[in-house]
Amino acid sequence: MPVLHNLVSNEELKARMLAETEPRTTVSFYKYFNIDDPKAFRDALYVALTKLKVFGRVYVAAEGINAQISVPASQYETMKSTLYAFHAQLNNLRMNIALDDDGKSFWVLRLKVRERIVADGITDDTFDASDVGAYLKAAEVNAMLDDPEAVFVDMRNHYEYEVGHFDNAMEIPADTFRDQLPMAVDMLQQDKDKKIVMYCTGGIRCEKASAWMRHNGFENVYHIEGGIIEYARRAREQGLPVRFKGKNFVFDERMGERISEDVIANCHQCGAPCDTHVNCLNDGCHLLFIQCPSCAEKFNHCCSPICMEELALSPEEQRSRRAGRENGNKIFNKSRGLLSTTMHIPEE
Repeated sequence: MPVLHNLVSNEELKARMLAETEPRTTVSFYKYFNIDDPKAFRDALYVALTKLKVFGRVYVAAEGINAQISVPASQYETMKSTLYAFHAQLNNLRMNIALDDDGKSFWVLRLKVRERIVADGITDDTFDASDVGAYLKAAEVNAMLDDPEAVFVDMRNHYEYEVGHFDNAMEIPADTFRDQLPMAVDMLQQDKDKKIVMYCTGGIRCEKASAWMRHNGFENVYHIEGGIIEYARRAREQGLPVRFKGKNFVFDERMGERISEDVIANCHQCGAPCDTHVNCLNDGCHLLFIQCPSCAEKFNHCCSPICMEELALSPEEQRSRRAGRENGNKIFNKSRGLLSTTMHIPEE
């Protein structure tokens, strides 16, 4: 029986990936469909993707699949045909190819079974996730941006919105998608008769959000097909203006794809224009925040003098100081002026 999980250390796997000479393609995809046996589906898919040297993060649930992966360029077409043939619902699955890609996004394949492919917190048994809003292609998105009766709603987390968004898009200022859904319904009550256009990174969150809005009585609901990634790709291919400004945050080692040259965010330490997300280098912190090159040098890639001090200690002293202290990937929330202790969990 084949091994169905990784047995090598992260350090070794990352070193192997960085030593590769063949370029890789980073791609994301998702599909809502019924999977009767997610565990068996997961195991068979793990074997198939491992044979093609695919790295990345894939979630499987009874409601479908959600994946962000990298694949050797020579195996890309084989990977597509493998997925298309793997299940009838995956035939001709839309692939969102990364826009700003150095191929170094992942170094191991992690394929997990979850309750949901996107944690939504929905407990209403009458909710129909397939009753989604209308898809919008790139040209239609640009037309909607000029429509005074259209309201664009960003269904990404606050730190994603901070570095890039459509002009005048509504921010739903929550740390998680599950918190955003009820908040969006409340915030949009006064716009119930307008055209509600929802968007996200690759489409998976805004598609479900559009169904949730329809479930809550909103009738004119739309969402951008393939999210920001597909919109920007198609707009460029068709010679259309790309109206998204700034960076598109992504949940891999890159932490961002450059969509436009606009820098709309600021360093969280000095306030200089900057949209580069980093994690605090101190193992006892790992805060996700925006840091400019000057502050990275000044603070030794840490978020604060306290973390600088801790990082300078011996490994034994660092472990002693962290003992019993709650830790996890934390996120800076500029609206609170403090960090949020919400875990940095990829949702797309």
